[in-house]
Parts: sequence; C-alpha cells; structure tokens
Amino acid sequence: MNRAWVYTGTIAIGLWFSATACNGLIEDGLAEWPVNLWCWGLFAWLFRNGDRKVRIEMLTVIAIATPMELFFSEVWLIYEYQRGLMPLFVPAGHYFLFDLGRILSSKIEQAWAMPLLLPFVPLVAYGVWTGGDTSGFFLLLFVLAFTHWGPQPRLYAVMVWAALAMEILGTSLGNWTWANEVPWTGLTAWNPPLLVGSFYCLGDLLVNLAVVKFEGKDHLELNV
Repeated sequence: MNRAWVYTGTIAIGLWFSATACNGLIEDGLAEWPVNLWCWGLFAWLFRNGDRKVRIEMLTVIAIATPMELFFSEVWLIYEYQRGLMPLFVPAGHYFLFDLGRILSSKIEQAWAMPLLLPFVPLVAYGVWTGGDTSGFFLLLFVLAFTHWGPQPRLYAVMVWAALAMEILGTSLGNWTWANEVPWTGLTAWNPPLLVGSFYCLGDLLVNLAVVKFEGKDHLELNV
C-alpha cells in the first residue's frame, strides 16, 4: 500500500465529502459519519499492522492532537468548525498528516529544509504590511527556530507546506473557518493563517519526544 497516496486521498476526499454532504446526496447531519468510519477504520488497520513504535506514535498523536484541537476551537476560538464541534475524523486525520509529512520529508535532502521556507518570507512581509496576517511574523520565527535548532528540520519544513495545503482545501470547502482577529493577542490572521503549519511542528516535536520516553531512550536522535 502506498501510504502517501492513501493519506492524500483520504484527506482530500474526506474533507470534500464532509463539507458538501457528498455534493448533497446525503443529509447534512449525516455527512461526517462515512468519513468518521473510513478514517477510524483506516487508523485501526494501520494500528493492527504496525509495530510497537508505530502504535505508540499513533496513540500519542491522538492523545496530543485531540486536546489541542478542542482548546484551539472551543477555548481560544481561533477557528470554528462547520457544524460546531470538532468532527470525529479530525484526530485520526492528524496522524495521517503526520505520517504523510514524515514520508515526504524522507524524499528531500537535509540541506533543503531551510530553503523550503524562504518563499514564506515575502508572503509574511506582505501580510504584515497590509495588516491582514500580522500573526505570520511570529509564526515564521517559530518555524525558523524549529527548523534551525529542532531535531527533525526536514519534517518541520515539509509539514509547513503539507499543513498549508490541507488548510487551504479545508477552509475553501468550508470545513472550518479561522478568525480574522486572533483572540487574546491583538494579532490578525488570514483564513487560513499562512504559517498554520507551525502548530503541527510543535505537535510533531511533542509526539516524537513522547515516543522517545516510551521507548526508554535518553534523547531524540537528529534527523540528518
């Protein structure tokens, strides 16, 4: 099984199916359930066929991503889902995106990690200059720091692009909407924020650190 294509298809088709209720073929109230069943069925299949490390990673992603999602959407209110509460397929989708980013990052050289982020610099400058996405400046610093000093720079650089692609699709379909005024901060953000992938970088680091502890290692090895 080519996991990268399965993940890409699951994310793209799943978001479209949920947002449009399969182009209106099913009731809106039932639109998320086929996606929920598919995503958790795929998650269960991967868990059953994975080794111990993979299973720890999968459970750790769910344990970290779920409360983060609920905090961001229900407490901080930086975005709102189409039907109110977080869809049940979202936590499983986080693992799919995490593993997809890891697969893609293995295809590039270490030296490409920082250059991959350079196209964001003028876009962030434009967002700050127009006032449309002033949060981008701080998120860019966050991502650059992760990529420069973090243990897995290729993963962080790739996740920024992968997350942005998913967010553009999700927001354009209406699966969720980001607030233009970021609560508690006085900052602004586009829908989606240009560097929303910075949150995924943090999540990836936490997952990998947790896996290291579960495996009884002393530190997270550098991805070089």
